[in-house]
Amino acid sequence: MEVKLKKEFVSFLIESNVLKFGEFTTKSNRKTPYFINTGNFKYGKQLNVLSKFYADFIVNSKVEYDCLFGPAYKGISLVVACCNALYEHHKINKPFFFNRKEIKDHGEGGSFIGHKPKEGEKIIIIEDVLTAGTAVKEILPILKKQYNVECFNMFVLVNRCEFGSHKNIKASDELKEKFGLTVNSLISIKDIVEFLENNSKYEEFKKSMQNYINSYCIL
Repeated sequence: MEVKLKKEFVSFLIESNVLKFGEFTTKSNRKTPYFINTGNFKYGKQLNVLSKFYADFIVNSKVEYDCLFGPAYKGISLVVACCNALYEHHKINKPFFFNRKEIKDHGEGGSFIGHKPKEGEKIIIIEDVLTAGTAVKEILPILKKQYNVECFNMFVLVNRCEFGSHKNIKASDELKEKFGLTVNSLISIKDIVEFLENNSKYEEFKKSMQNYINSYCIL
């Protein structure tokens, strides 16, 4: 994505109260000076803007795929909005599906809702943030066991560029090495830091961001 668009996207995340600075704890139990909470996308206009960013990014990536998958819970609204934007802005009509955290034992049952992938279909995962890669490591084996699909690409809002299970390898590189999964991110922590560097309003967070990068990130 172009530098100008990256700046616009960071501004959009801040204005939507999705990107926040302070003291937080990530799912991987790391203390962090910034946090991405896509649960704060609460309005149709926000989803409209967000999904266009996603859709344009997917189209420009030229990745081939048959359907889209959104991991529960936050990936559900993201994949729905993304599919809608792909059709609205690019006339690309692709199916989507998502999973439940708990298996349903009545009605239609099962763990997945929406499209039923055929064996060998190419799936792209739509997620919000990549930190240590914990969530996707859990869902990928289930996806492949259930449907025997191909899954080589994941699209996220932010790649935090942090190490995964081992300190010498970035989480995104670990996913590539272990599962053959490429992580495509609209922005990374580098883009957030560059945004802060050019805005005196965020002076108080610059040092803590750099300390966090030194402790947990591989750039």
